[in-house]
Amino acid sequence: MSKTASKSKPIMIVSGVAVAAVLAGFASYTATRPASPGASGSSSVAEVSADPSAGVYAELEAYARRDPADKLALGRADAPVVLIEYADFKCGYCGKFARDTEPVLVKKYVESGTLRIEWRNFPIFGEESETVARASWAAGQQGRFWEFHKAAYAEGSKEKGFGRDRLAALAEEAGVPDAARFAKDTDGKAAREAVGKDQEQGYALGATSTPSFLINGRPIAGAQPLETFTEAIEAAAKTASSKGER
Repeated sequence: MSKTASKSKPIMIVSGVAVAAVLAGFASYTATRPASPGASGSSSVAEVSADPSAGVYAELEAYARRDPADKLALGRADAPVVLIEYADFKCGYCGKFARDTEPVLVKKYVESGTLRIEWRNFPIFGEESETVARASWAAGQQGRFWEFHKAAYAEGSKEKGFGRDRLAALAEEAGVPDAARFAKDTDGKAAREAVGKDQEQGYALGATSTPSFLINGRPIAGAQPLETFTEAIEAAAKTASSKGER
């Protein structure tokens, strides 16, 4: 298991939920673990499967914040479906999801009002992961989180590292207007607390690596094919509709 998992033990929401979440986290870890200690990406092809008919847990639905002021979220706060993503900017499979799958979900479901995407910083690959997570939060304070997200996950971006100069360059590319504020916010207490809050939520779910997802309380582990997400989103939307929600 990931060495970072020892920072916080999974909270036993109820035994069945905790077991499912831990298994999801472990599957994600085996798909995305570094090749060696200190490595910054994934070295193997994800072989995890996610059954769209697998369990949905009401307790996990409550992890959606639905805060209209959340600068690290995309889509209507009252959308019938919420996808929560726990990710690390140094994770290769997170980048694959961001480049190949997420834009399709945004166009098909976020723009239609069906889906809301809520980001959770879940840095697990060391100090640079922590720093770029705080930087993404700082970009969000100036309304440029998703632009920073796109720049940081561009093909070949993580290979350049996330040192201070690189973060400043990403912020400029993302159109962050105040560079001085960005640098100050990145190192500030609020950023550390926000990233820490996201991390604790991920650990509480039993996640040990990235990417890991919740779709209306349904755990999905790893960078699954597009169809896994579309089927899960449509199933969740159908369920919400049948309940007369939103």
